[in-house]
Amino acid sequence: MRTLRIRKFMVIGMVSVVIFPWIIYFFAHFYNGTPFQNGSQPVQEKLNETLDMIIIHSSKWESPQWQKKLQSQLLKENIHAEILSPSNRPIFKSRIWRSNPWISNQQFTVIENGKVVGTVRLYSQTKSDIFARILAVTTMILAIFFVGYKMQRYIVKPLEAMSGTARQIAEGDLDLNLPVSRVTEIAQVRSGFEVMVAGLREAFEKQAKLEEERRFFIGAIAHDLRTPLFALRGYLDGLEQGIAASPEKIAKYVSVCKDKSNQLERLVADLFAFTKLEYMEQTLHREKIDIEPILKSSIESLKPLADDKGVSVETEFPANDCEMTGDSHLLERAINNLLDNALRHTPNSSKIFVNWYKEPGKVTITVRDLGPGFSQDDLKHVFEPLYRGEVSRNRATGGAGLGLTIARRIFKAHGGELSAANHPDGGAVLTGWILK
Repeated sequence: MRTLRIRKFMVIGMVSVVIFPWIIYFFAHFYNGTPFQNGSQPVQEKLNETLDMIIIHSSKWESPQWQKKLQSQLLKENIHAEILSPSNRPIFKSRIWRSNPWISNQQFTVIENGKVVGTVRLYSQTKSDIFARILAVTTMILAIFFVGYKMQRYIVKPLEAMSGTARQIAEGDLDLNLPVSRVTEIAQVRSGFEVMVAGLREAFEKQAKLEEERRFFIGAIAHDLRTPLFALRGYLDGLEQGIAASPEKIAKYVSVCKDKSNQLERLVADLFAFTKLEYMEQTLHREKIDIEPILKSSIESLKPLADDKGVSVETEFPANDCEMTGDSHLLERAINNLLDNALRHTPNSSKIFVNWYKEPGKVTITVRDLGPGFSQDDLKHVFEPLYRGEVSRNRATGGAGLGLTIARRIFKAHGGELSAANHPDGGAVLTGWILK
């Protein structure tokens, strides 16, 4: 919809009120066919008769009774008269009426016995002029009402609606219906309101979603902490009550307790790392690093656990080094999480494949296992906090469900991304890239 600036809108309104009635006034005269004539023939005859009557009674000009009678007759015939003395002193004046091109008029100097008696001026408004004036006044009134209606519709109502909308938004009600305006400034303010409301609605929806995630997060963490704590307490009670009587049984109970305490330590460490992710970009310690030593260090730290499962790690690295800028500690943590995830889902006596390669402006790292891979539902939620793709949420495969979430945020903090997919030959593959 085309709009007008408010100044232009007001100028058009004023012109409509001031100019349009004059156009109608001119048109009415043209329509009647005598816009610049000095009156029609019947009007001239009436003026002549009135003039003759006044001249004949020149001796009664000063008589109040005669003036009163003349006034009545002039009103009936819609004629206005003025009688002046030889010295131009007003003797009689029916009404002050300024002569103009559309008023029939006559002026006659009365002379008796060679002496000037006075001057008579007559004015007669034609019917066409009366009609034109009435039409012009009517047009002006209609123009005022029309401009007022347009101002009410396109300026006043939208402003009132926006005032009410501001109060409505303050009360938290975002279901708005602002009227359309053809005034540019008001239309822009209306668009601004719509953008603001859309932003607020999105913010409220995001806040509600975050609140829901927060409740889920707290519930899931409580569950994850309670399970190993419950097992740890049970085994400690068994040791305290002497249920583990033999040295072998005592050693088994202690081993389980250590395993559960390690599980709790890993969960708490992941939680601390997760809470720091919101400020990761601000606390990132950037320095010149080489990605290959970081990968080798992560693989070396994983070797004892891999040997226990009989899993071997096969690598494919470029011959040349690759210097880049990043936080070596965080990147090592992210790669550890990817390797840990691959090891947990890789069958015994199997393999894990790790490689990296350079692309223009970035470095890409891939970790592939030979496990069952991701289901379609897993691919949608694999990077969500505490999601492990296990309905029972048991710890048979270990992990707190935060490893891939942390890894992805670390890659993002380095200007990259982490994605998950299934390899065509089987197993899951995690691909991450970071800017050099």
